[in-house]
Amino acid sequence: MKQGWKISDFENCLEKVVYTNKIQKKDFKECGNYPIISQEQDFINGYWDNKNDLFKTTKPVVIFGDHTQVKKYVDFDFVLGADGVKIFQTKNHIVPKYFYYFLQNAEIGNLGYARHYRLLKEIPVSYPKSLSEQQQIVSILDQCFSAIDQAKANAEQNLKNAKELFESYLQGVFENGKWETKMLGDVVDKIMTGPFGSMLHQSDYVEKGIPVVNPQNIVAGQIIPLQKTMINKETFNRLKKYALKLDDIVIARRGEMGRCAVVRNENVDWLCGTGNFVIRVNPKKMNSDFLNVNLSSKSVKQKLEKSSIGATMSNLNQTILSDLSISIPPLKEQKTIIRQLDTLQAETQKLEIAYKKRIAGLEELRKNILQRAFAGELTENL
Repeated sequence: MKQGWKISDFENCLEKVVYTNKIQKKDFKECGNYPIISQEQDFINGYWDNKNDLFKTTKPVVIFGDHTQVKKYVDFDFVLGADGVKIFQTKNHIVPKYFYYFLQNAEIGNLGYARHYRLLKEIPVSYPKSLSEQQQIVSILDQCFSAIDQAKANAEQNLKNAKELFESYLQGVFENGKWETKMLGDVVDKIMTGPFGSMLHQSDYVEKGIPVVNPQNIVAGQIIPLQKTMINKETFNRLKKYALKLDDIVIARRGEMGRCAVVRNENVDWLCGTGNFVIRVNPKKMNSDFLNVNLSSKSVKQKLEKSSIGATMSNLNQTILSDLSISIPPLKEQKTIIRQLDTLQAETQKLEIAYKKRIAGLEELRKNILQRAFAGELTENL
């Protein structure tokens, strides 16, 4: 340990405050005189008006979410929201924000939604005996993290811009194209609903076998197999009329509208589930990838939402889908548009990977700086 530093038991560094007047989340107000602090990630979770519930901060405190492990540094009066929150007031030999940063560096096990304070209090606290050195560490960390937060915010904005660039181009393709408008049922060979519940029961599912494609299997435009939603060969043979073919499109008939994907080689002879439609494309009239992009576009999603039925969850039926009006360019232009979209998407994905790597690197830098701070390395030359 660095000379001039000390190690103390956790609870010897603080005065633990038990605060019993807690506001339930259902009662939070969107605006009010006093901010509500809880153990959720958002810093301020709502507002309150009753001054009697106010926690007066004579000096800054540290909030610890006993369930979530979220830590917050609070230097203003507040109301405590919900249960499972510890308020730490440090003793005079510990600078409050130093203690907050120390907690940021502390690693404890994850007990799910259990209370974690019993693990946290077992961690010994290392600190300089000098309050001025503690404050120097805080000042250095403030400056470093301010720069990191700004760099991270820039990277996150760039990531958002990259995603919006693709979405903007995609939206422009369908809004600006002066194409022929037709009903979906007129430009595809078949629209077929997956087997109804009476044909495929929960008891038919096995953990390993032939995947059944339901809405939850469609993720970011891809068809993902899920364990426990598969069937054996015997069940497949009974329902093989619902088997997927290459370049089919599967589209959810309930829940999120426009959730669809093209059947690729690896998905052939999987089974369309109860919650999806199969759209069998006529390759002489329609490119499957173009139709898939069209069906998941903002304008078509809005049409499907407006036409859907169901009070609690949006649902489509075969008539609604067949009568859906869509704008369609000539087949050659469809293929050109898809090539352009593929090129742009590839470039967008490169940018996304780079920005995500940058964000991960900044978080790693934050951890490294914290580790150095509490090893006494940030002030060793001061």
